[in-house]
Amino acid sequence: MALLPFHKKQLALLIDPDKVNNMQLTSICRQLKKTPFDLILVGGSLVMGDLDSVIAYLKKHTSLPVYLFPGNAMQLSDKADGILFLSLLSGRNPEYLIGQQVIAAPILKRMQLDVVSVAYMLIESGKTTSVEYMSNTKPIPSDKIDIIVATALAAEYLGFKMIYLEAGSGALKPVSQEIIKSIAEQVHIPIIVGGGIHNVHIAQNCYNAGASMVVIGSAIEQDVRKINEFNSLQK
Repeated sequence: MALLPFHKKQLALLIDPDKVNNMQLTSICRQLKKTPFDLILVGGSLVMGDLDSVIAYLKKHTSLPVYLFPGNAMQLSDKADGILFLSLLSGRNPEYLIGQQVIAAPILKRMQLDVVSVAYMLIESGKTTSVEYMSNTKPIPSDKIDIIVATALAAEYLGFKMIYLEAGSGALKPVSQEIIKSIAEQVHIPIIVGGGIHNVHIAQNCYNAGASMVVIGSAIEQDVRKINEFNSLQK
């Protein structure tokens, strides 16, 4: 049964188990109770920590659904509610287009998670990001809006349920409003935007341009207190 309400705008918190300590995790869970966050994503490019334990803690101490945001087929856990089943559509590396997905599929079948097929698109953000390096793919240049829109349309025609526009963790610049708006005018599936969204103003601009979900990650890793700043967000 799908847990993600595709019909409404959502705010997600991305937690990389390798980048938060126990004290930060405790603080995050306490503050989430008073914020507009709808969903927790767990994952990262590498993830060497205990994925199961982090997810179990989040499930115990918050009421929010927890979905996997995997960097590879090793980042799976039956403790989660679901998974964003990502295919790196912007790249030309078959390993992240379909290879890792084939490895993960039979495992996910046994886990019976809510599997949401997501077209993952890397957008150039001003620096080399972890996902670019680990996936051995190049992001789409941010000024090639025609190619970005064409890729998004291909994702919809291929049957993906969502499109994830990723600038990368700690991006120097987020995905632009022009890009989001251009895609939103052409496709009918929800758009997720992440990377470089370090304040409420940027997040609000993403929603205003047509994003269905905004993902906050590095900003909270750097300062857990920033969670409360998103209380003023108008979704």
